[in-house]
Amino acid sequence: MARQVLLFIWFLSLSSALGQVSYSIPEEMAKGSLVGNIAQDLGLDLKRLKSGKARIYTGDSAEYIELNKERGVLLIKERIDREALCGQTTPCALHFQITLENPMEFYSVTVEVTDVNDHSPFFKRAEMRFRISESAVTGAVFVLERAMDLDVGTNGLQTYLLKPTDNFLLKLQTQDMPDGTKNVEMILQKPLDREKQEHISLVFTAVDGGDPQMSGTIPIIITVEDANDNAPVCFLPVYKTSIAENSPKGTTLITVKASDADQGQNGRVEYHIYKSPGSTTNIFEIDRNEGVLRLSGDTDYERVKHYQIDVQARDPGRHSDTCKVIVDIIDVNDNKPVINIMSKPSALSEDLKPGTVVTMLNVQDSDSGENGKVQCSINDNIPFTLKSTNNNFFSLVTDGDLDRERESEYNISVTCSDEGVPSLSSSVTLSLQISDVNDNAPVFEKSSYEASVQENNTPGLSIFTVRARDADFNQNARVSYILEDSSVNGVPVSSLVSVSADSGVIHAVRSFDYEQIKDFQFRVKAQDGGSPPLSSNVSVKIIIQDQNDNAPQVLYPVQSGANVVAEIVPRSADVGYLVTKVVAVDVDSGQNAWLSYKLHKATDRALFEVGLQNGEIRTVRQVTDKDAVKQRLTVVVEDNGQPSRSATVNVNVAVADSFPEVLSEFTDFTHDKEYNDNLTFYLVLALAVVSFLFIVSIIAILSVKCYRWRRERMFYKSGANLPVIPYYPPLYADVGGTGTLQHVYNYEVCRTTDSRKSDLKYARPCSESIISLDTSGTHTLTHAQRERLNFDDCDDQVRNFV
Repeated sequence: MARQVLLFIWFLSLSSALGQVSYSIPEEMAKGSLVGNIAQDLGLDLKRLKSGKARIYTGDSAEYIELNKERGVLLIKERIDREALCGQTTPCALHFQITLENPMEFYSVTVEVTDVNDHSPFFKRAEMRFRISESAVTGAVFVLERAMDLDVGTNGLQTYLLKPTDNFLLKLQTQDMPDGTKNVEMILQKPLDREKQEHISLVFTAVDGGDPQMSGTIPIIITVEDANDNAPVCFLPVYKTSIAENSPKGTTLITVKASDADQGQNGRVEYHIYKSPGSTTNIFEIDRNEGVLRLSGDTDYERVKHYQIDVQARDPGRHSDTCKVIVDIIDVNDNKPVINIMSKPSALSEDLKPGTVVTMLNVQDSDSGENGKVQCSINDNIPFTLKSTNNNFFSLVTDGDLDRERESEYNISVTCSDEGVPSLSSSVTLSLQISDVNDNAPVFEKSSYEASVQENNTPGLSIFTVRARDADFNQNARVSYILEDSSVNGVPVSSLVSVSADSGVIHAVRSFDYEQIKDFQFRVKAQDGGSPPLSSNVSVKIIIQDQNDNAPQVLYPVQSGANVVAEIVPRSADVGYLVTKVVAVDVDSGQNAWLSYKLHKATDRALFEVGLQNGEIRTVRQVTDKDAVKQRLTVVVEDNGQPSRSATVNVNVAVADSFPEVLSEFTDFTHDKEYNDNLTFYLVLALAVVSFLFIVSIIAILSVKCYRWRRERMFYKSGANLPVIPYYPPLYADVGGTGTLQHVYNYEVCRTTDSRKSDLKYARPCSESIISLDTSGTHTLTHAQRERLNFDDCDDQVRNFV
């Protein structure tokens, strides 16, 4: 192919002159035979053939022709068999090219191979045989086998001959077949007589048109058969029989008999079942020789109850007689009842009333008689019953109350049995879903709830969860939680807690303070999503747990901002002398309010001690003259909470036997306090100047401060001439050497809503006197002045020392 493409390209690219030569030669020429003088026919010089390297190009085809460059002729290279080369194709030709180089030249050569009569006609078979009845009519046609000839044209098959022609003539069809051949027919022109000549031999000859003419023959052997003059006759025109529908294959039904008056082969009768189009008798078979009819398939009474079979009794000459066989099928109980669900609801409402038809069933049994009678039943212990409405129809009816919460689905097994022997039954399961009706209210898990939460909780804290279950389904069982309106100490409960509508989680709306509220109750309603909705309530109690969020508060001794209060201990005091008692309270509860007292600092730690539980300050040793008059004690009051909180109180103790001695030692305290007050005032004033944006607030604060300071100064001036008188409260003595404080003190506690900012007021009896140390020094009071100080100015003293 590559060489052909290359030569074709060269042919297009060169401008050489092109030529074409045709030759015709017969097939079967001997090797080396002359085909033609190619040099002369193409007008080429022999030198050009040599210099141009002339050659034959045939592509992939076999080379039957060769080029003799010395002579310039084409010669037979291989013997050519036209039949092998082209078969029946005409004309048959060889195509090749002669190429020259320098310059390139290209010439096409066609050599036609003509046929020679080298093949005779022939037949595929060795002989032809026919069996013809002596009763065959004149003009009967018998088609003969055609001959074949490999040659073509006039050398091919031309005609046929038949000898002898006593009884038969040969006829050729005038119309050609699609392949160009003609049918050959042998026609009976004289009746045959088997008794005269049982076998006839003919010679069939095929002749071609070649020269010399060639032919082929085949013998024809004809056997004359005896004529069948009598047809078979059945003994009975109609045969009847019956068979059970479940009979096995091969069961004998009946035997059909027929006779033929002919003798020998013509008297032999064969039995055949005549099958018309659409016939269903293929389940039966008959013995061809004996006429025994047998079952060869399955019978079904419900499908076909009767069969009518046509049986033909035929002799070899195709003469026949027909009789009928009627087969009745006997029913047996071989079919189970078939249950058909005519209608079935998707779901049943649980509030259906008893007697409501749920579904309809149709039961069919294809058997007949008792075999087709059906009774149906359902399983027990269900609120349904099965009723027969009419023939083969049943209705499933509710027979009790339905409760989806008790049973959400019923699998009802319907069993239907016939009355055959043995009885056959079938069953079907009906799955009935019970749809929900909102007939159940939500039920809380507990009859009441109680939970605790520590005070100072974070707003929004999840305290706990209430849960309610609704036995209904889907939307009817979707529970929503609602906080019922109520008040706690005049405050709406919704300002304290909230309830998540979906989850029932109770959250704290604000931070709780145990000191304000210790517990509270409210109610939560659980409501389902039915229509109309159902609900239930539950009581919830929240207990506030105390935290140690309040430090102890010292009630006594009062820490005055203006005056210094001191307790006087005589130098003659013995060991265990009760100096004073630190009184403190803690608004927390439980162990958070258990207080302990410790001596933190002291001028002389070896002189005083503090009771751990009662806060009593007593002397540890005998007071001596060497002890300093001014003793300062720092007592820490600590609660038992975790973590613990504490408060500190300073106790001034004067160790002296005379009041002037005490006054001389404590005068510096007032100066220090006044100095500190002045310093605070100037700091506040400086802050007011810098903080211009808060000038209004600062002015108000300064006004209050100035007002208080002026009142204190007026009080100081009015009492400048009052001496300091030592005073011992009644019954504030060491009784029995124990130093127990027997006097009863009353405390009035005034608190705000924030317990850490509560105001505490300690009230003493007005008859008591308190040592007041003023910055003016020591003065001696007259008896009238002391009386006025003790009684008339009781209120002023309280205001100064509270």
